[in-house]
Amino acid sequence: MQKTITAVLLCLACLLLGGVWTTAEEFGAEQMHLYGGDRGAVPFPHRRHQERLTDCNVCHAVFPRQKDSIKTMQAAGALSPKVVMNKQCIKCHRAEKRAGNPSGPTTCSKCHVRGG
Repeated sequence: MQKTITAVLLCLACLLLGGVWTTAEEFGAEQMHLYGGDRGAVPFPHRRHQERLTDCNVCHAVFPRQKDSIKTMQAAGALSPKVVMNKQCIKCHRAEKRAGNPSGPTTCSKCHVRGG
């Protein structure tokens, strides 16, 4: 009987831990540094955006879920400079601000970190 209880508890522990790992993978990194070209890297609060947007495709319909996708796309000519800023970030931040919601920066220097 004790072996059965121990086995059941071990199975439950594995299931619970598996659920935690799956959730962490779904959320990805909490903080990222995105490629920002000559203007410098862009610190990006990924988790905060996930919590606000709830639909990953808002961004990931444009950018693949892989490291350095912006840099890779620009190098391949699939993404023009400033498209990220003007058509994704600033467009959304301005819309949120107009709606009276908390919003992110709307100027280049507020995001890009030279030397990063």
